[in-house]
Amino acid sequence: MKAIYNHHHSLHQGRSEFFRGAQVPAFERADRVDHVLAEWQRRQMGEVIAPQDFGLGPILAVHSARYIDFLQSAWARWTALDPANAQRDAFPSVWAIRSLRDDVLPTSFAAQLGLFSMDSGTPLTAGSWQAAKTGADCALTAAELVRSGARSAFALTRPPGHHAGADFLGGYCFINHAAVAAQYLRAQGASRVAVLDVDYHHGNGTQSIFYDRADVLYVSIHGDPRTEFPFYLGHADETGRGEGAGFNLNLPLPAGTPAARWFEALDAALVKVRAHGPDVLVLSLGVDTYEGDPISHFRLTSEDYLRMSERLAALALPTVIVFEGGYAIEEIGVNTANALAAFT
Repeated sequence: MKAIYNHHHSLHQGRSEFFRGAQVPAFERADRVDHVLAEWQRRQMGEVIAPQDFGLGPILAVHSARYIDFLQSAWARWTALDPANAQRDAFPSVWAIRSLRDDVLPTSFAAQLGLFSMDSGTPLTAGSWQAAKTGADCALTAAELVRSGARSAFALTRPPGHHAGADFLGGYCFINHAAVAAQYLRAQGASRVAVLDVDYHHGNGTQSIFYDRADVLYVSIHGDPRTEFPFYLGHADETGRGEGAGFNLNLPLPAGTPAARWFEALDAALVKVRAHGPDVLVLSLGVDTYEGDPISHFRLTSEDYLRMSERLAALALPTVIVFEGGYAIEEIGVNTANALAAFT
């Protein structure tokens, strides 16, 4: 299996984030990917390659043009407001919720940042756009490899993507790499695609992008949104809408869920994926389900990721694997490599 490495990922490095009422050092750090790459190379799991440049077309097939325009220009506009902003990450302070309008694009940068954000925990930095754009190229390169006959390919990138919606950032995410890959595969001829999300946090962005569609199944195992981020999506009664009715499956689990219960949910997820009969699987791989993760609350061990890998590979589907969350830095390399082991 090839790993497609985002050589621009370190351009995005948030100084801090807002977490439980405090401004703290950012959990989503560049060394997350560094540890995974080091373990991949130590085990000699496969070739590491650079991504192709796919332009903006596949991204605009998923994200709105005005949102992508904002991301491209955001840092220049932020620093134009005040040269001192070059030493500060940009965070929103106002949001267009409920009865407020979002159809009229304000000219104020602060207003646009709030319009296109879902939280105050996602620092926008000088390199956020380049890192996210190259991440999308990593996912698209992986999709093209699989489309061309590879059994699997791994997009090794950050920042992650599955919280990003069609027109908003959040949850450390700017471009939804898994959704971009899934849509690209459909556009290139796959009749059905399944997206399986095993990150601790529900992929609200991926769900919302495909919620009205029957051609892309979305299945997620995650922390119960009544207590866990992103809170406002990911409940079991969200099963799709219109043509997409029945093509969304959420399997929320309470904080503290042990491995045995998590694997029961995985078995249910795999039944749903098989029933969909996809041509290809897109796997949103987060390893923040680990028992030592600092912001998540499941109890999987490093060895459990080997079991996970075996069950996922047993689907025998062409698989595009996109790296998402995981914040236990010292263990993230081993956990990710274990989750990939059966594919290599």
